[in-house]
Amino acid sequence: MDYSDKIKHWEDLNIGDSASFTKTMTETDIIIWVGLTGDLNPIHIDKEYSQTTRFKDVLVPGVMVLGLISNAITQATFGNVYANQSIKFLKPVYVGDTITATATIVEKLEAKSMVRLETKCTNQKGELVMIGEGMEYILKD
Repeated sequence: MDYSDKIKHWEDLNIGDSASFTKTMTETDIIIWVGLTGDLNPIHIDKEYSQTTRFKDVLVPGVMVLGLISNAITQATFGNVYANQSIKFLKPVYVGDTITATATIVEKLEAKSMVRLETKCTNQKGELVMIGEGMEYILKD
């Protein structure tokens, strides 16, 4: 497949460039996640157990929600390599929540050929559920 018209090069990237990805979280997503990762935490898969916790319902795994940020970063810096991510979980995400992940370039580090991105996820109410910062290596031509 030819990606040459989609790859983002250093000169294509600007402070303020942003991309978003929106997804409604489903039980099927959690089942697939558990199958892929083996994460059997009952807070993610057992409704009866979850009702006994302060959350009162099954939670979508936080790291699964974090994966939506990877999509937003890929869109913002297509064809380059994720270097790192810091994250803070602010609010729980439940099945049925619609999450929008956004990545915005906030700094270009030319000496390292990297960009720093503000990353965040909001729910359908506009509430922040996750905030953080990512770094992306921008590959040389």
